[in-house]
Amino acid sequence: MNSPQEIASISTKHSRNLTNQQRQTIYEMLLKQSKDGVLSKGSLTSLATMFSVSPKTIGRIWKQAKLCMENGLVVNVSSKLTGNVGRKKILIDPRKVSENSSSAKNQYSVNSKGFEYVKSTIHRRVKEGFIRAHSNAVKPDLTDENKKTRLEFCLSKLDLTNAGINTIPFDGMFNQVHIDEKWFFMTRESERYYLLPEEDEPVRTCKSKRFITKVMFLAAVARPRFDESGNVKFSGKIGIFPFVHKEPAKRKSKNRIAGTMETKPMLVTKDVTRAYMIEKILPAIKSKWPDKMETVYIQQDNAKPHINPKDVEFLKAASSDGFDIQISCQPPNSPDLNVLDLGFFRAIQSLQHQEAPRTIDELINAVEKSFNEFPENSLNNVFLTLQNCMIEVMKVGGGNNYKVPHMGKDKLQNQGNLPTTLECHRRIVQQDLNHLN
Repeated sequence: MNSPQEIASISTKHSRNLTNQQRQTIYEMLLKQSKDGVLSKGSLTSLATMFSVSPKTIGRIWKQAKLCMENGLVVNVSSKLTGNVGRKKILIDPRKVSENSSSAKNQYSVNSKGFEYVKSTIHRRVKEGFIRAHSNAVKPDLTDENKKTRLEFCLSKLDLTNAGINTIPFDGMFNQVHIDEKWFFMTRESERYYLLPEEDEPVRTCKSKRFITKVMFLAAVARPRFDESGNVKFSGKIGIFPFVHKEPAKRKSKNRIAGTMETKPMLVTKDVTRAYMIEKILPAIKSKWPDKMETVYIQQDNAKPHINPKDVEFLKAASSDGFDIQISCQPPNSPDLNVLDLGFFRAIQSLQHQEAPRTIDELINAVEKSFNEFPENSLNNVFLTLQNCMIEVMKVGGGNNYKVPHMGKDKLQNQGNLPTTLECHRRIVQQDLNHLN
């Protein structure tokens, strides 16, 4: 038989109501502390503390017991909460969910208004799986001409010489260099830190949250190459180059004297892009490319500062030293067809934010360090994701209303079954050819 203290130690924090055994124990303890039906001073408070409930709860149990004794009944202080008691589960009509417009489904506060339920109800139904949470990113609006160009681009990447009976593989994409620009910020407006209780919270400051210091970089990557043992023969990381220049400080400050050379972001124009392509991208490709006899294709998007694929100055520099380097443009409004926008930039930006730069030079070092530390296997995986995207693009007729399926590349890599290229079913290819014709 458990003592009153042991019964009281049975935690009531898992249930807001006392058990019948606890209520009976409380009654017996009150009976011992009473004299002629009158409780001694402090009895309710002490028992309330012991059982972690309100003194009013103890008082109600004593009142219920006294009422039984006055009526000549057997004392029964059991709870009256029997059967289906308590707050009832609020069910949501599935028709209201499906009938709601997309604009009314983007957050709990809007859901509460659209579904005519409070936020907590929506949150519980999401945790139960009745409502599916989904994050949605805005995608470029595609014209019919854009879709046609995207289909033609994806079809051009198929390796028809190695076509099978039912499938056609993509080419290896080993002779393609993807380039693109990206802004890298000194810091994010909001950061999450995990600190010990006694640690001081970090203080981050800037002159204006609307104008956080940033630098634009031009990055160039190709697909890595590995030997039969999985060792890296060519990393694929051509380089990442900041659009900055040095200029003397015009006036003195507490940080430096006038005339000190400072690193400043520069305005990116077509002439600047041409200079970077000729003076930085081409030398980096020529110094790192594993096969001088290959024709190298530099894939760029259609941004205004980018040079024309037939730019005379570029073609002259690209054809020197025995190399054949050409520029090709990806389809308009198609960042998902460039490995940098598809995943590479997000990955190195995540690495960059692990640093805490305070100056532009420190920011440049952090970005270059993140670029150099990015694993070659991960870069290779992004190229496979690109091929997966192309398959999905062809499935939806050149649109961007698709979701890239997970293929478990890390698991396949560990098992030694990671494919070099993906294959597209002939039915999809024929469907797109009929659509284009």
